[in-house]
Amino acid sequence: MSVPIATPSATPVASPVPPQNTAVNTASVVQQASATAAAAAVNKKNTPAALLAQLEDSIVAGNIPQIVLSMITYATNVGSSDIHIEPLEGVVRIRFRVDGVLRVLIEYPTNIHPAIVSRVKIMSGMKIDEQRIPQDGRMQTVTQDGRNLDLRVSTLPTVNGEKIVMRIQDKSKTIPDLPDLGIEGENLKKMERFTKLPNGVILVSGPTGSGKTNTLYSTLNRLNQVGVNIMTFEDPVEYQMDGLNQSQVKPEIDYSFAYGLRTALRQDPDIIMVGEIRDQETIEIGIRAALTGHLVLSTIHTNSAVSSLTRILDMGVKPFLITASIRGIIAQRLVRKICSDCKETYQPEAAILQDIKTELSKVPQGQLDPELLTNITLTKGKGCAKCGDTGTAGRIGIFEIMEMDRELSALLIKGASEEELVETAQKNGMISLKQDGYIKALHGIIPIEEVYRVAQ
Repeated sequence: MSVPIATPSATPVASPVPPQNTAVNTASVVQQASATAAAAAVNKKNTPAALLAQLEDSIVAGNIPQIVLSMITYATNVGSSDIHIEPLEGVVRIRFRVDGVLRVLIEYPTNIHPAIVSRVKIMSGMKIDEQRIPQDGRMQTVTQDGRNLDLRVSTLPTVNGEKIVMRIQDKSKTIPDLPDLGIEGENLKKMERFTKLPNGVILVSGPTGSGKTNTLYSTLNRLNQVGVNIMTFEDPVEYQMDGLNQSQVKPEIDYSFAYGLRTALRQDPDIIMVGEIRDQETIEIGIRAALTGHLVLSTIHTNSAVSSLTRILDMGVKPFLITASIRGIIAQRLVRKICSDCKETYQPEAAILQDIKTELSKVPQGQLDPELLTNITLTKGKGCAKCGDTGTAGRIGIFEIMEMDRELSALLIKGASEEELVETAQKNGMISLKQDGYIKALHGIIPIEEVYRVAQ
């Protein structure tokens, strides 16, 4: 049976799209193309180079509001954590802290500095007529590319005028998960055990700027559930998280961490986060909360996990209370990562090779891939336009996580030395800061020099 073939005289097939719909679709395509072009124009306008040129033009024109906005927008685009506006003799310098290192951005004449200081003070809720004493404030603003920022602002009178430091907190950033911070392998397993504890004290130690707050928030993010009452006492509240009851302490009116902790115990909490352990009263109330069935998280300024124990002992806390309440201590540092665009491998010197092998030979069996110690090569960044010729881009943490066990508890009660406690903790599975840094260096994540800088 043959199929008839259509001829030109046959009735024409109807168009699937009526003429009027075609016009609508054409208009829609044009509209989308215009929107794309507009977005591209905005992105081009907000590149670091364009923002720097805009900042220079604003300084020349004396446009004070635009100077402040361009400065903040530029800072967020290059990943800066702090802006420093520093009056020197004859000029004012702007520096940004990127990946923990200050870089000079631009300088401007001193005659416009008072207007810039006044602008920042007004935005931060400070007194513009008070120039004799330091002031602290807070600013909420939106950058030119639409980012919502919360800035902590501090002014300081100097011999050349008022210095301003702005700490940037990007509200649009999501809280990283623990592996994103650099916690992996056995350390990640320990952190997961900590988050499942019904009670106890978990401490994060390290110097200022070592990422302790990020670790606490990443941990709270895992603990944050509808059936759990989480309370935090902070100075200041750096990230606002849905589901948490966050409170900012005010020492000037005697609303301290210790006062907040006492109040928390009357608020039926399950988990309490305290910004920092600063004194005996705070740690003792925290221990009391842990012993009555609460999980308490906090930070402490010490150099290592084990030294946190001796610091608490120095505060006057009895050893048996420490062993009964503290479940784990995390010591950490932030180190710069190798730029992915200009990384290259090299053969290290014999002395460095020997040091790596000696240090990693102490890592408990099963926590280190033996292949890493064969044919050791290291990685570094040559420097390129993307990383500003530094060879590094971004930061990651190195960690030392200690779990309190019966052996450590017994040694602490006997009054063992810090060296004995470190040796026992490492024998029972603790990886030191230096070892974790070496492992990350062997994986090509960080340069070996960063380990020497923070953990030597």
